[in-house]
Amino acid sequence: MNRKRKIISEILDWSRTILIALIVGFAASKVLITSAQVPTGSMEDTIMPGSRLIINRIAYAVSKPKRGDIIAFYFPDDEETVYLKRIIALPGETVEGKNGYVLVDGEPLEEDYVTEEIDSDFGPYYVPTDMYFVMGDNRNDSWDSRFWDHKFVAKKKIIGKAEMEYFPKIKLLF
Repeated sequence: MNRKRKIISEILDWSRTILIALIVGFAASKVLITSAQVPTGSMEDTIMPGSRLIINRIAYAVSKPKRGDIIAFYFPDDEETVYLKRIIALPGETVEGKNGYVLVDGEPLEEDYVTEEIDSDFGPYYVPTDMYFVMGDNRNDSWDSRFWDHKFVAKKKIIGKAEMEYFPKIKLLF
């Protein structure tokens, strides 16, 4: 009889531990971090299709998004689909594409993560308050701010900052 109680007690202890781990994991995925899989080649060569990333949900609770950050956000034209792109222009700036280059406030953007020039001009677009202009790193194969009906990503629609690729290899993204 004593042995039966010991087994039941052990099962309850393990069940409690597993339940707490599940609750903490669920809370962390809804509040602190989330995972995302990259479905397209719009961010090549930085992030390849099929890569899995960790998105930091609280990155912008303590700081503002910066140019060059790779963000996960709700697509402005439907606000349900999640996209992953790089911030190119910040609130109050003017962005345009001309002669193969991206210009911010008339100055060429230095982009060591891009492997080819853009193949078409765009803009100029003035970025409103609390909005961001984003583009994929694979500029000539990316559905991004240049082509959307609603050109900018609202700060409140940003899910978080892509911090790390964990599959197929581990790689920091900042």
